[in-house]
Amino acid sequence: MKIVSFEKSVGAVVFRKENNDILYLLLKSRAGHWTFPKGHTEKGESDEETFRREIKEETCITKLEVIPGFLNRTKYFYVAKGEERQERKGCGRSCRIFKRVYYYLAETEVDKITLCNENVDYAWLTYEEALERVSYSNCKNILIKAHNFLDNVARTKNSGRIDL
Repeated sequence: MKIVSFEKSVGAVVFRKENNDILYLLLKSRAGHWTFPKGHTEKGESDEETFRREIKEETCITKLEVIPGFLNRTKYFYVAKGEERQERKGCGRSCRIFKRVYYYLAETEVDKITLCNENVDYAWLTYEEALERVSYSNCKNILIKAHNFLDNVARTKNSGRIDL
């Protein structure tokens, strides 16, 4: 068995516009953590294919517009617990994981979501609400960067760039 496993996941900060507000999508895991949709890259998949597949699996959202120019990378180490630990041991995989996650930014018009069994709840939240609810500090930082990016894009919309 490996001492440490390396894993790559890809996800997206998904948002939608409602009136003049931007609402961010957060998913609540079975463990009770609020975060963005993401998942493991499958062999031969591009980052975009991964996050589109994961978002579809976790929320049934298929209509997404990727916002060009935003990419945030984060990394962390964790030790698997509970069901994940048992599953990893059963497959002979290490329970110590070094994970690298790539987050993109994507817009949707979908507001009603169908959750998979990985998550127990979802919420469309304003920036301030999402910042308060998101569980991990690295996700807070990603949300701040995504929100600032959208704010900067909106300020330059008259220059022929993305109209938010």
